[in-house]
Parts: sequence; structure tokens; C-alpha cells
Amino acid sequence: MANNTALPDGIFSLLDTDLYKLTMQCAILKYLPDVHVTYAFTNRTPHMRLSRAAFQWLQEQISKLANVSLTTAELDYLKNTCTYFNKDYLQFLTTFRLHPSKQIHASFALLNDTGSPDDVGDLSLDISGRWLDTILYEIPLLALTSEAYFKFCDRDWTYRHQQGRAYIKGRRLIEHGCIFSEFGSRRRRDYHTQDLVIQGLKQAAADSEAQGWQGKLSGTSNVHFAMKYGLTPVGTVAHEWFMGIASITNDYVHANETALRYWVGCFGEGVLGIALTDTFGTPTFLKAFKRTMPTPANSMADDKKTLIPGAATPPLPPMDANGTTDTSEERSYAQIFQGVRQDSGSPTEFIKMMRDFYDSQGIHEKKTIVFSDSLNIELCLEYMHAAEEAGFAPTFGVGTFLTNDFHHESNGQKSVPLNIVIKLSSANGHAAIKISDNIGKNTGDSETVHKVKETLGYVEKQWANGDEATRWGKEDDEATMANVQEE
Repeated sequence: MANNTALPDGIFSLLDTDLYKLTMQCAILKYLPDVHVTYAFTNRTPHMRLSRAAFQWLQEQISKLANVSLTTAELDYLKNTCTYFNKDYLQFLTTFRLHPSKQIHASFALLNDTGSPDDVGDLSLDISGRWLDTILYEIPLLALTSEAYFKFCDRDWTYRHQQGRAYIKGRRLIEHGCIFSEFGSRRRRDYHTQDLVIQGLKQAAADSEAQGWQGKLSGTSNVHFAMKYGLTPVGTVAHEWFMGIASITNDYVHANETALRYWVGCFGEGVLGIALTDTFGTPTFLKAFKRTMPTPANSMADDKKTLIPGAATPPLPPMDANGTTDTSEERSYAQIFQGVRQDSGSPTEFIKMMRDFYDSQGIHEKKTIVFSDSLNIELCLEYMHAAEEAGFAPTFGVGTFLTNDFHHESNGQKSVPLNIVIKLSSANGHAAIKISDNIGKNTGDSETVHKVKETLGYVEKQWANGDEATRWGKEDDEATMANVQEE
């Protein structure tokens, strides 16, 4: 394994995270600052275990998170670039600190303890505290866990050709008219890999622009790298927002609508306007998506059903371009939001479902679909053509395919990434769950999952390509473009 000693070890920037963690934290500060939550770690590739040495390194890196804080330069960047963040939130960030010794419990269950640093075991990470204080752990912990594995357990790889591979991938996507962002923070091999990848993508974007190609590198979800390389930070909201609100209210029938209402109330209309559909299944979401956003002029009969008990403030109605309340016409959430994100199940079925939905609502303007589930070049191009034929503007969030695509130096076979997640597991003492559009992505307490499915009339789905254990390939697969030479 190659090393890059010029870079600091572990996480050293509070902005080394995905944008949507910050946007959700902003909304939580405004509405739900005192909610207590827990998070749970899941390894969907359970045969890929950390060693004792890897776990000890991970523990050290977790403890160092207490030293990370927002710098003056980072604050200025957020003020100037992310203008949707309000003053209260930016002020909050200036004094924000993580307290891992109080908020994270990490444990390691050895399979066979011989006393060797190479003894392997199962990792457990449990996070608890106020939602406001713990929401930023997810991305750093996942990134550090991946780094620990490939630093100590799978070491048969180098950084060789990573920048060149990213260049070729980016160039191919842009050449074929694809608009995409880099989404690879959570499962990156390490910081240096993501840095090399973004350098390669930037060069591809610059060269492609000179060619006049229609595709585009639209940004990165990682706010730190967006700042470092002058890219647009990209992202809106995660499943966590919907999961948390459903858990707090214990009302899964109205959870999607409540989450949408408070999101628009925090950021306004036309801002961060890509809706995530699959937390409790897309069909359930679409029932909420066609509902009318409450306004002072014409409040819905069941307005109170979409208010969160104990929320610090009620959600404001959407504002117009001048920052004043717009009561000129009733509009549904489907009209207000610029588009949707597809993150589970069959993308082609999703495209048809959304086309049928918008048509049924009389919405004919071109809406955006952001695809973000386990993408590669071929899938991006396939979904792009299908979405464009259906009248959508497709964009793509490409993650692990960019930041953790390696082969073993000894035999040329794929060095398979970890498939790991950290999900909200409870809020205010109630279980938090996610159903999604694929049974392989069900998350949380199984009894609650079953009850919610019954309540919502959820129809079980299992996508043929949705095997989470082999989502990013198998060890006997050939690595992607392993023979690419560094540019």
C-alpha cells in the first residue's frame, strides 16, 4: 500500500463531510434542537472484518475528532457559498464541537483471540446524544472505518493510476453528455484517494469544456473538497430527516408530508429542492408529494397533522423571490420541488413511475431526477437516456465507483470496497426505520419495519441488482480499467 505522509492522518476538517449533513443540522437547530437520538453501524459485507490493529487505529482517530472545529476560512466560505445557511446556524457552527468520548461507544468482538494485531473481529459503533450534536458523525466514521480496513487488512493496492482513472471516467461521462457530481466521501478508500479523484475529475472537466462537450462535472457532495478545489457543494437532504421526523411524531402516514413542509419552511421555495422519495417507499411518498403546501391564505383541513409536537417554531410558508410570503396560488410539493432523487430499487421503473405521477398531476415542466444508487459509467448513460426520453433532466451522484475502485497488485483482481452504513436507529426513544424501494435496504427494528409496512400498505419489492453484500463486486472480479495509465 502506498502512503502519503504529506497529508494529516484521519479527519482534520469539520467540512470533510457531505453537504446534506450540514443542511439537516441547520434545520434541526431551527426546529428540533433538543431531540435525543441514537445511530447504529451496519456492515453489509460482514465477511470483511477489521483487525485488532485496525480497530485500535480507528479508536485513536475517533478520539481526535474532539479536536476538529470550524476555521475562520471555512466560516467565510460557508457565508459566501452556502447562502441558504441562516445566521443562527453559522454562529452555532463557530462554537460547535464533537465529544466522541461521551457520544460514541466503539467495541470490537474478536473471532479468535491469539493476541496478534492481525486477529479479526466484528466492529460495533453506537452513537447517542442530541440530534443536533451527533448528526455530523456519520460521514467521518464511515470514511475512517473504510480507511482502517484498507490501511491494515487489505494492503495489496497502491494509489497508482487513481488520478488517471478518475480522469478517464469523468471524460467519458462528460463526452456522452452526462451531468454528474462526486459523491464518494462515505466509502472512500481514504482522504488521499478522494483528493486524487477530484483532481482527475477537474482536469477531465477542463479538457472536456475545451472540446465543447455538453456534459458537466457539477460539483462534489464533500464541502471540504468543494472549498479546496473551487467546486460547487452539492446535496439536499438524506433519509435521516424523514426517518427522524417519523420517529419523533410516530406518524408514518403523514411523515413524508411533515418532513417536506418543515424543509421548505427552513430553506424556502426553490432552494435545496430535490426531494428524496424512498424512505418509506416511493408510492407512499407520492401521496404526500401531491398534497398542497399550507399557506396563511388557505390552510389545509388537516394542517395540524403535519406539525411536529414540541418543535421550537412552526414551519413558515414558502417565500417568493423577494423573500415575502407567496399566497398567490395553491401549489403542491411536487410543483414546489425542482425534482426528486432515486436511491433504491429499479431506476427504470422509477423513471416510469415519476413520469406517470407528474402527468397525473398536470405538471409538464421539465423536472430533475438525481440518480445516486451504486452507479458506474454504463449505468449513468443507460439511465440518462431513459430519463431524457421520458422528459426529465437527469443528473448523477457517483460515489464508490470513483473513490474506492482498486485492484490487488498481486493478481489484478478487484479490491472490493466495504459496504457500510450508519443509520438513525431511534429518536426521542422511538425506533427509527427505513424501508426504501428494495428489501435489501430495509434498516432498523424489524418489528417496527413490519408494523409500518402494514400501516402504509407497503408492497414488498426486491430489485434483481440489489444484493448489498456484492453491490461493489466480488474479489474474483477484474478491477475497473485496471490497465489505465496515469495521465
